[in-house]
Amino acid sequence: QVQLVESGGGLVQAGGSLKLSCAASGLTFTTYTMGWFRQAPGKEREFVAAIRWNDGRTDYLDSTEGRFTISRDNAKNTVHLRMNSLKPEDTAVYMCAARHGSYSRSSLFYDAWGQGTQVTVSS
Repeated sequence: QVQLVESGGGLVQAGGSLKLSCAASGLTFTTYTMGWFRQAPGKEREFVAAIRWNDGRTDYLDSTEGRFTISRDNAKNTVHLRMNSLKPEDTAVYMCAARHGSYSRSSLFYDAWGQGTQVTVSS
């Protein structure tokens, strides 16, 4: 079965950086759109970024564009999220997700999820 394992979360001061990674197994990675979502306490899960399976095009939540960069390494079945200029409002559990085929911002259409990694940004 599909497994997604995130790493790289932690505690960082505002303005700092973190790089999250997600290692995927049990799937043909090159046929999956990969996404990152986040969920803060008391809030709904929200889309953060995604990278398409076919052309590598990327999409970002407006509030993260210019600060976050999603990338994928198809040789290693890994997707990364580089986060710069972090703000306290970025604090959340960040989850990697995989969707077979076409791109979507909706969590409802993703087929597999990781457990998540905590990102905490102190002010």
